[in-house]
Amino acid sequence: MQSLWLGVTGSIGWIIGASFSVLTIVVVVRALTRPNRAASARVAWVSVLVFLPVLGVISYFFLGETSIGRARARRMREAEAALPLPSGEEAALATASPQAQQVLRLTASINGLGALHGNTIDLQRDEAAAGAALVADIDAATRSVHINFYIWLDDHDGALVAAAVARAAARGVHCRILVDALGSRAFLKSAPYAAMIDAGAHCVAALGDLLRWGRLAVGRPDLRNHRKIVVIDDEVAYMGSQNCASPSFSPKPNFAPWVDVFFRVTGPLVTQHQWLFLSAWLTEVPQDGPAVGAPTLAEHAGAPGTSELDTTTQAHAGPAVAPLMLPPSTEPALAAAFGTGPTVRAGAMSEAFVAMVSAAYDELIVTTPYFVPDDALLAALCAAPRRGVETTLIMPARNDSWFVKQASHSAYDRLLKAGVRIYEYPLGLLHSKTMTVDGQLCLVGSSNMDRRSLELNYENNVVVADPDVTAAVRERQLEYLADSVLLDPDVSEHDSLWRRLVQNTVAMLAPLL
Repeated sequence: MQSLWLGVTGSIGWIIGASFSVLTIVVVVRALTRPNRAASARVAWVSVLVFLPVLGVISYFFLGETSIGRARARRMREAEAALPLPSGEEAALATASPQAQQVLRLTASINGLGALHGNTIDLQRDEAAAGAALVADIDAATRSVHINFYIWLDDHDGALVAAAVARAAARGVHCRILVDALGSRAFLKSAPYAAMIDAGAHCVAALGDLLRWGRLAVGRPDLRNHRKIVVIDDEVAYMGSQNCASPSFSPKPNFAPWVDVFFRVTGPLVTQHQWLFLSAWLTEVPQDGPAVGAPTLAEHAGAPGTSELDTTTQAHAGPAVAPLMLPPSTEPALAAAFGTGPTVRAGAMSEAFVAMVSAAYDELIVTTPYFVPDDALLAALCAAPRRGVETTLIMPARNDSWFVKQASHSAYDRLLKAGVRIYEYPLGLLHSKTMTVDGQLCLVGSSNMDRRSLELNYENNVVVADPDVTAAVRERQLEYLADSVLLDPDVSEHDSLWRRLVQNTVAMLAPLL
């Protein structure tokens, strides 16, 4: 009997082992054949699956894919097709330098949002001034307030903006609020969030319905809408790195203050931000716009109530989304917005960064809180000083992500030996995401130079080909620089063997994370 039992259990064990081996082979094949995956990511995944098969298969199941689900992807395509596309002006683009033209043509290929003249792009003095201006514009709104934030906190600044939204909704302004389900998860349970809904604002948690087994997300549990967009009355927009939160940033006070940039925009660029907002909004709330095949939104001008909303949406949504109207050009700034994410073509954000770096002839200044570049971006940054560009990279001295810090430091030696000047900012978490090129061209927005922004997050950015706007951004960069510490070019040579082992191991795993 005992021998029979041993035989049965042995057979069961053999079947389980063989089945898992087959499963591992299937997952390895998927890791090798999945489209739009970098070679480094394929190598990393296959290594994990071969050497840590059980952990590797489980990890791949939750982290190896970036699908947002077929239904959501279809809704996004339908939303973008239904929206009039505020494309660029070829005549306006012709006024830019050849370098700026190349960058703007590249970013236009991402969403179809080309360069537009006639914008005012004002860098707000500081975080407090940006918050005050935003509240004032919401209080002056008469038609619509559209807001998309990754993080919205129930703190001083977050409560002030929420109260302004509640006031606007109470007086009949159509308020559409989109916050990331992960980044703003605590705010979704807060009193200010409930107050906005009670006042009549239509509030939605973005990416809250990813493909799941029970409560466990399948593919990537951490896909995020990382955008920061506000559009008021189709006339004013805000964008930049600043979330709807106080600089003290209560979830991580040990790294405070958060140091950000926020821009107030008027002119045709507002329409492009409206397009980016509505494409995400209608993906979440397709009832709030005409169905695919129906007349475009532009043909619904002045026709409230044309959409068929369910009873849950009807309570707070107001009329169908307003049309996108291009304001007249009154100012000279040439600029274009663009949005990236897991449903946009692979590598789009990296291409934009590389194009900016490659456009520099004399000077390149970059600020980013999270630096985990892909191979193409790291190579471009290293090549810049070798072709005579004074290249400066400014990052926070203390990073709130241990993994990002280790992965960042693994690239320092290569950057420093190439001639890149690396500065560390000690007065808080430098959260600004900016690039300036030769004092003539700048890129600002929500994207970090890390794998999340390059491959996973929904991001929004603006390229500006204007010396005055670029000068304002560069002046802010120089303020950071004045308070920062220049790293010794030989600093990496003094790292211990253990430190280099940790940093390079984390960097090797970066394509997985």
